Amino acid sequence: MAEQIEAATLIEAVAGFLAELEPELKGRRAFHAKVAQNALAIVARELAQAPQAREQALLAGVLGHDAPLDMLRADICKGLRAGTLGQGTPGLIAALLQVALAKCAVDNPRYATFRRLAV
Repeated sequence: MAEQIEAATLIEAVAGFLAELEPELKGRRAFHAKVAQNALAIVARELAQAPQAREQALLAGVLGHDAPLDMLRADICKGLRAGTLGQGTPGLIAALLQVALAKCAVDNPRYATFRRLAV
């Protein structure tokens, strides 16, 4: 019995297929093949880097309690709006910067600002 193929392997296989097919395509189909390749690359980076787990840990560290990510985000927003969190909150700015950088690393690690800040 064959074991289940890992998601990263499937993504790599489909991306390879699209790369092979791309030279044979023109116009709209070539464009859509490139979009699909880029989408697969984003999914592969997200699986490899797990930015949401990192975001959850960073936000929980700032807030001092753990919760599901959507609740932590809501708590951060609520605190910012209420003025109970802000520039003087220990670790907040650094955590938010790390969250943004992690999202850029998944979305497009070639962004010039990401490359400058990620050093």
